[in-house]
Amino acid sequence: MEQNISAMVEKARVAQQAIFDYSQAQVDALAKAVAKIVYDRADELAKMAAEETRMGVYEHKIKKNLGKARILWNHIKDKKSVGIIATHEDTGIVEIAKPLGVIACVTPCTNPIVTPMCNAMYAFKARNAVIISPHPRAKKCNRYLVDLFREALVELGAPADLIQTIDEPTNEKTAELMKACDVVVSTGGMGIVKAAYSSGKPALGVGVGNVQTIVDRDIDFNEAAGKIIEGREFDNGIICSGEQTVIIHRQDYDTMIAALTANGAYCVDDPAVVAKFRAVIFPDGVMNKNLVGQSAIKVAEAAGIEVPAGTRVIALKADAYGRDDYLSKEKMCPVFSTYAYDTFEEAVDIAEANLNYEGKGHTVSLHSNNEKNIEYAGQRLPVSRLLLNQICSTMNGGSFFNGLAPTTTLGCGSWGNNSISENLDYKHMFNITRIAYFMKDAYVPTDEEMWS
Repeated sequence: MEQNISAMVEKARVAQQAIFDYSQAQVDALAKAVAKIVYDRADELAKMAAEETRMGVYEHKIKKNLGKARILWNHIKDKKSVGIIATHEDTGIVEIAKPLGVIACVTPCTNPIVTPMCNAMYAFKARNAVIISPHPRAKKCNRYLVDLFREALVELGAPADLIQTIDEPTNEKTAELMKACDVVVSTGGMGIVKAAYSSGKPALGVGVGNVQTIVDRDIDFNEAAGKIIEGREFDNGIICSGEQTVIIHRQDYDTMIAALTANGAYCVDDPAVVAKFRAVIFPDGVMNKNLVGQSAIKVAEAAGIEVPAGTRVIALKADAYGRDDYLSKEKMCPVFSTYAYDTFEEAVDIAEANLNYEGKGHTVSLHSNNEKNIEYAGQRLPVSRLLLNQICSTMNGGSFFNGLAPTTTLGCGSWGNNSISENLDYKHMFNITRIAYFMKDAYVPTDEEMWS
């Protein structure tokens, strides 16, 4: 039966009003139930996603389901999102959280399970309703997941219509949904993100990923190589936070390449072979959709290159950086490009040039213990995240081992045409009313003190 978007939004509004007076404990129970479903059914849901989308790695999707469910619930379980959430004695301000209303969530085929889970958890935490418009390539597993969420809501005494989904998503239905809801959260390609910002409603979106990885000199090269390979290989390279380049000091280049090779990389420096890979990955300069989320072995087969069994990723020495080489762009498969630098300043220049080509505002992954270089990179690079000595693809969206908010939506600021330059968090899902008390004892400086 054809779904009526207006009717779905009206049902969502009724459901959202039904939980307007829910306590903190009640909304936390809703968010926990969503996380527990994905955690308990991690294997089943990973299998469905891998089979339907035909991209990524089933075993990695299990890890993703388990990991995101745990860290998201751990992150929000003790946070306030209902009623008075903060009192500031120094300013006389009292903050009261209020729901946004009905949130339209556009979700990608690259993360068809954890993105709806994250969106629903954060929305329910703040007493909102959600309507999901999934990628058409993931509509079946999305429908199954939403039905599980709806059943759990009813068991807790909440309305099932707190979450709904479009069964047969189209651009037209998605556009209609975005215009009818109160807020849009768009996680996907830049086309749908731009549509969200053009919907006339407040929108939270993501930017293009193209993570630049800089390898400093004062590190354990084998340890860094292991992290980089694990990140680039994860889910066959479809994660926006996956490492896309490895920028190495010229004097350490051979040592780092040897470490990458020892950790499962097939490293290529022959320009003719690199050209074959470039041509098959970027025909006409655009990412080959048939290679998105495919293994390193399949990418090599497409290029007509034989690689050793067990090859985890492919490393290609780029001819140039920035706009002079397509390999500077995001590669949504287990492939990264390599570059040599002479000074750390040049390494940052290479990363910045590649980001200006694609991925500005997203992330740089830096392996370094040099405080001066770390601060230089942080000052210079146009990114929202500078991740240090970690596996970028699995830790950039929040981790037990860093302070970034757990999320599946990574804002890229004005650099990436986004409204936030941080990880989407539950705090973005509510409005705040601020009570401003009169501060009778406030100190008012004299004109002499003010302007001296």
